Amino acid sequence: MDRLAEIFGKENVLKDEPMSRHTTFRIGGAADFFVKVQTISQLQEAMRYLKKEQIPFYIVGNGSNLLVRDEGVRGVVLQLGERFSGYEFLHETPGSVAQSGTAVDKNQIVMVRAKAGSLLGRLGKEFAEYSLSGFEFASGIPGTLGGAVYMNAGAYGGEIKDILVRATLMDMDGSLFEFTNQQMQFGYRKSIAAEKNYIVLEADLALHVSSKEEVLAKMAELSAQRRLKQPLEYPSAGSTFKRPEGYFAGKLISDAGLKGFSVGGAQVSEKHAGFVINTGNATAADVIALTDAVRDKVFEKYGVKLELEIKQLG
Repeated sequence: MDRLAEIFGKENVLKDEPMSRHTTFRIGGAADFFVKVQTISQLQEAMRYLKKEQIPFYIVGNGSNLLVRDEGVRGVVLQLGERFSGYEFLHETPGSVAQSGTAVDKNQIVMVRAKAGSLLGRLGKEFAEYSLSGFEFASGIPGTLGGAVYMNAGAYGGEIKDILVRATLMDMDGSLFEFTNQQMQFGYRKSIAAEKNYIVLEADLALHVSSKEEVLAKMAELSAQRRLKQPLEYPSAGSTFKRPEGYFAGKLISDAGLKGFSVGGAQVSEKHAGFVINTGNATAADVIALTDAVRDKVFEKYGVKLELEIKQLG
């Protein structure tokens, strides 16, 4: 505790912190230590210390794709803090480049460097104010940019790989690297960062000029679709299973008659079978038992193996 407080400041270190406070599932036992990291040098110093002392540590973002087990997390959970959010334009600030009725050059590209701790929803609103398009698909995903790059997050026909030019990554030794889009080896919900367990620190994004009205209209349209089709009124970790090649996980689960199926406080959403929700008092054990049962039933009926999209910790 003393060493962590020395590195990060006492106000950024919490002991026996319930991880249910830091996941969108609202599930999870206590972490021995939960630390908000504010600078790259702090992160590097902490990793050197923790590795030397053989103390396990884990990096988390907004906890939106995460299931923490009921027994909690032994060791240290590191979360990128407030100073890891924000962005800058790499050339001139575009200004509000397109007012209503003004001709727009939609071939104009604007480069933005954004920090990994930035919330996707906040970035989406900010980019809309500058009349920048390309990020609309991500604006409703309840996570951080770092997590989105790490897993190549996507929705409604867009993925991070479509707009990322390069990313700044850190390995578990604290060394920094710059990877181009091609070097990131993006695939469906995967990247080199996930494969090698690198930490995403920054991302350079290529957005294009549009009109503010068009960007806001697109965001509103996608938001309406989410509210209509997804169980946003309940805590969840988003889509529970990856999309099997040639199929849709939600349709397989629904066709197997599992909509509304529950174990304890965990339930397959009746609105969208691709989501497992916390109806109020779910435990991680409930979610694991439920997802295991769903996978078994779908495989038994259709011969398709579902793979979890959500990450487990603890």
